[in-house]
Amino acid sequence: MKYLKIWLVLGLLSFSVSCGQQNRFIQYKVKAGETMSTIAEKLNMKTKDLLRLNPDFTETPKPNSFIIVPENKYELFRNQQVKNGVVIEEVDTNSINKPLSDREKLIATLKESYLIYEVKKGDTFYSLEKKFNVTRGELLLLNPELKEGLKENSILKIKEIIKESAIKKSTFRDEIRTNSAVKVALLLPLRSDAFGYDSISPREIFYKNGSLVNIATDFYLGAEIAVDSLRKSGVDIDLSVMDTGARKSNRISSIISNQNLNSNDVIIGPFYSEEAQMVASAVSIPVVFPMYSANQSEFKNANIIKAAPDKKIFKKALIDYVNDVFDQGNLILVGEPTATQSIKNELNIKNGTLRILTPQNGMVQKGRFLEILRPNTKNWVIIASNNEVIISDVVNSLISLPNDTNVNVFSFDKGSVYDKIDNLKLGKIGFTYVSEEFVDGTSESSRSFTKLYQEKNNTLPSFYATKGFDITYDILVRLSSGKRLQATFREGATVRVDTKFEYKNNETFENEGVFILQINKDLSVTKLR
Repeated sequence: MKYLKIWLVLGLLSFSVSCGQQNRFIQYKVKAGETMSTIAEKLNMKTKDLLRLNPDFTETPKPNSFIIVPENKYELFRNQQVKNGVVIEEVDTNSINKPLSDREKLIATLKESYLIYEVKKGDTFYSLEKKFNVTRGELLLLNPELKEGLKENSILKIKEIIKESAIKKSTFRDEIRTNSAVKVALLLPLRSDAFGYDSISPREIFYKNGSLVNIATDFYLGAEIAVDSLRKSGVDIDLSVMDTGARKSNRISSIISNQNLNSNDVIIGPFYSEEAQMVASAVSIPVVFPMYSANQSEFKNANIIKAAPDKKIFKKALIDYVNDVFDQGNLILVGEPTATQSIKNELNIKNGTLRILTPQNGMVQKGRFLEILRPNTKNWVIIASNNEVIISDVVNSLISLPNDTNVNVFSFDKGSVYDKIDNLKLGKIGFTYVSEEFVDGTSESSRSFTKLYQEKNNTLPSFYATKGFDITYDILVRLSSGKRLQATFREGATVRVDTKFEYKNNETFENEGVFILQINKDLSVTKLR
């Protein structure tokens, strides 16, 4: 069976694990026309990892300048070129400059795990705190020698770079079978009947009075970009859009009775949980339920695919992260006794102390934190409550601690309660949470999708438009491989524009793909996993 590799217009991301630690480095001579991205691709590494090794360089380094690269990556590339009969170039030996000095080797090795900085004349702890958003206590933890003060030209570890995961995960590779064809039905509550239309295209409905109507229309417009992209990649896609109408109407029953839904390869929708179960019971093909519902844990039909992670996944993801990463200091659980005890039973803390704070008279006062927090030590606080008063008490208590007290606050979800809190406060305490989306506006996939969407629809994509793209693209590209959809889920995970898809078979296939995100002091958001 022949396959064509996909070279997408959108340059979509696929889920991968950060490159492993490299111990030996060489200097690579940049050639005319090369960028950090092309060099990284040549060496089979991530652009961000190459840039991290060379923080003084931009995406387009000057020709004949020297950058640091892992020696084994270069050797693999060179050997493959020779194996393929490609002449590297006549002056190939000049592409590798003199060996690195001991200091350069040290710096290159440290960059694999830490953000580093060379102390300059005039630097103070205060200036470093302003420059990097780190306290003196945090610096002392990583650099014990600082007890003797800052020394010019010394190399400091500023903060640890946390790898996405210590566990390698398999990745589904986007491949399209030659002459691939997919038939898909989108079942969306477009509510065309609400406008008095019996027969009208979705696009005409969406732009009535010059504005988008609702969530379903945004979802469709994102899905439309996904279909267009795959068609340009050679996939023959037969798309049907069916209006399920208002909730609890008889429209879904009519669709089941009058449409040959089983003639499709997949159905995406309906949006409502009860309707999704009706459709899944009536057909033998996969039915993708695109939106989260509290009722989705009750789904029993084996052909239902749950694209939105269940809330229990959020809790498990954060506990797994803490178990993997927490290695010293104080871990404090805050919340009602039942919730904190449940989390305690799932934690596996080998080093450090584990403490529990439960509300007294419905409150958690600052003095109770001061009794157990330790200076110059990692203090992690997990909020196991959705109570607005408790959350407010915790945040307000921790934003005004002494500078030598390092605190990070964690939650299973950034729910509506946290939306009421100033992000400056959340950034100050390194608020870390679990999310089903990670919006990286600088990524190639995000910028490409936004550009295409804006050109076609004269507006920026909403959350639901992006979700429509991600879900539709991921499902259709998997089917374009010529394999059964469920079989592709077993091959591995994917990351699209803002969404991770990591399907597990738990009676039904459900997506367990979530991100661990941290709000920084400058209000940027870092993906920790």
